[in-house]
Amino acid sequence: MVMKQYQEEAAVPVSPIGQYFNSSVLCIYVVGVLEFEVPFDESQAIPLLTRLFLPVNPRFSSIMVEDMSGKKQWEKVEVNLKDHVNIPSFPECEPDELYDKYFSDYMSKIASEKLPENRPLWEIHIVNYPTSSAASSLIFKLHHALGDGYSLMGALLSCLQRADDPSLPLPFPPLKPAKSHRKSFFNRFSLAMSSAFHTFADFWGSISKSSVNEDDQTPIRSGIEGPEIPPFTVSTLEFSLDQIKLVKSRLIGATINDVITGVIFFGIRLYMQDVDIKSRAANSTALVLMNTRNIEVYQSVDDMLKSKASWGNHFSFFHVPIPKLEDDRISNPLEFIWEAHNIIIRKKQSAAVLLAGMLLEMKRKWKGYEAVAKHMYDTMSKSSLAITNLIGPSQKISLANHPVKGLYFTSVGVPQSLQMSVMSYNGVLRVSLQTEKYFIDEHKLKSSLESAFEIILNAAMEIPRQTKN
Repeated sequence: MVMKQYQEEAAVPVSPIGQYFNSSVLCIYVVGVLEFEVPFDESQAIPLLTRLFLPVNPRFSSIMVEDMSGKKQWEKVEVNLKDHVNIPSFPECEPDELYDKYFSDYMSKIASEKLPENRPLWEIHIVNYPTSSAASSLIFKLHHALGDGYSLMGALLSCLQRADDPSLPLPFPPLKPAKSHRKSFFNRFSLAMSSAFHTFADFWGSISKSSVNEDDQTPIRSGIEGPEIPPFTVSTLEFSLDQIKLVKSRLIGATINDVITGVIFFGIRLYMQDVDIKSRAANSTALVLMNTRNIEVYQSVDDMLKSKASWGNHFSFFHVPIPKLEDDRISNPLEFIWEAHNIIIRKKQSAAVLLAGMLLEMKRKWKGYEAVAKHMYDTMSKSSLAITNLIGPSQKISLANHPVKGLYFTSVGVPQSLQMSVMSYNGVLRVSLQTEKYFIDEHKLKSSLESAFEIILNAAMEIPRQTKN
């Protein structure tokens, strides 16, 4: 069906980040997976999309077009939902056999393909085959220009219900901890001076990492650059949120993010050491994404649409050096958590992210969107991995009476050999690993991460609860 443009709707400009993420050098998508406890009723797909998904935001019914000046805009179109719903057919297996391998291959295939530009930039895939994780799965793929993880999570939460009582509203999880108590004048002055120093150091370091300096080639960074993103695989592993909180409770001042980041850094170094002993001390950097909205909780879709600062892409990232696996850290793995904590706190108190954003805006005005997209591509390709995280529902949810067993996501189209996305749901912290195929052994990497968590958990339990030092 040929899409007919709605003439009565005025075109809406695509945000700068949206244009960067749909350029000649970058084309980034968000891919999420809902795992169900029961087979999915395929007949409900079109009605659910019509009733719940399309009304969320006009961008889901729009295409990206370029005007005479080269700027991209959203234009409303008629949507043929059948073009956006895919139901794969896998080869028949034995009755008791699971379809994990087929699902993994299918996930990698659709994640690496580009969506057609002549229709709205999203699609869903209903996989009605049992895997070791679920009875069926719903894969949704959306262009990053439509919004960031916060926007898309808010949209998803608005389409879901509580599994125990669908008539009750689904509570939105908090995003930030409560604000700290007011500091003394001396503490505020000391913090301001420290922030000024770190702002200069971090800003200069960010510029050099984006232009000149790059990470060493290691077992997690192939260093291969080219017009095409190498093939990759997506896999996941789970950690108990209660156990992570248990580690956090023994480390005063640490957060859940500090703990899982420390586990990731330690696990990566264990993997690197296992593959190449010399790489345990190589220069490796993680790009950690940060939500820049000044809000405490997720908002409903209505609230997001009323506030221009809520919907869209409102995030930044900063460079975090991965601690080297030196002998003292092997004997005290909790140092990985403390180092991650200290670096991230320092980065957040620095204004380097703000200055970097101002620099990109100046570059956009002088050289255009493609130049900024190339700058972002270089920043990503010169680092070793990206880490992003989202807070999901704390209680069990369902979609149209289909109980959700698991939930995870990843971003695709990023020029890195390794990406990790972290998401919490119903007492479980799910880590998805996007690994370059034929280069990173995802099974060995997952084993290293599990070993790192076990070592850190045991080390934390040796700290007496009453002292917490």
